[in-house]
Amino acid sequence: MCYTHCYTHNMKTIVAHIGPDLDAITAIWLVKSHFPGWEEAMIAFVPAGKTLNNAPPDENPEIIHVDTGFGKYDHHQSDSDTCAAQLVYQAIKETKGDDASLTRMMAVVNEIDHFREVFYPNPTSDFWDFSLITQIDGWRLLYSDNPIKIVSLGMEALDGIYKSFQNKIWAESELKEKAVHFDSPWGKAFGIETTNDEVVHLGQKMGYNVVIRRDPKKGYVRIKSLPKDDIDLTTVYNTLKEKDSAATWFLHASRHMILNGSAKNPDMKPTTLSLNELIEILKKS
Repeated sequence: MCYTHCYTHNMKTIVAHIGPDLDAITAIWLVKSHFPGWEEAMIAFVPAGKTLNNAPPDENPEIIHVDTGFGKYDHHQSDSDTCAAQLVYQAIKETKGDDASLTRMMAVVNEIDHFREVFYPNPTSDFWDFSLITQIDGWRLLYSDNPIKIVSLGMEALDGIYKSFQNKIWAESELKEKAVHFDSPWGKAFGIETTNDEVVHLGQKMGYNVVIRRDPKKGYVRIKSLPKDDIDLTTVYNTLKEKDSAATWFLHASRHMILNGSAKNPDMKPTTLSLNELIEILKKS
């Protein structure tokens, strides 16, 4: 039996197994997004291990099998530590070179495909049930008779994840090259001028107690602390209002975040305080 999505003999077609998992969906996404001329390729589904019309998997250059059929983009014929998505990405690298975001994404896909997520920290936590892997499991239950919907949803999610990885890698670079480190009353902190707001979130994950981000284009400032009970930014907020009363300052109810300027409120006025001045205020609070 073969489930197809608008399949014809005269059209580029990507073939995967019924009940597509993360590896199969990622492999399809890679072919469609990085193989020239395959953007509009149709998708067909066959029982796991089979090929379209039982033909040799790599016989027709207009048909690509991924994660099924034991061809060049399948990995089930060996016990190598790889997956279909990794194999497709290897082909992409041969023509386009390394892509740091894809490299890191494929490493995660391979971990999941080899069931090593059971070794993640606190693997039974409900937090993991908000992951793409769990969503795919849910989609396979909801849409068992509609694999193309599962793939479509998965590819949209991968578009977002790819963008997030690019932003994360950019933030990592910004932190390495631009961050001004200092000691605050609550522990280690840094200030940075960048348009990338991910540096704030990333800095917190790295254990910085307080982070200052100043947008060099708009002048907006965000000051954020770890959500700890012993951190209270009220004193900082009061000092900022005194130093620059013309600017719009907002202290979050948690007292862990101070905002100056926001895309959500165009009426907010940015501060004239420099990053160094903001750092000095934090140091003395």
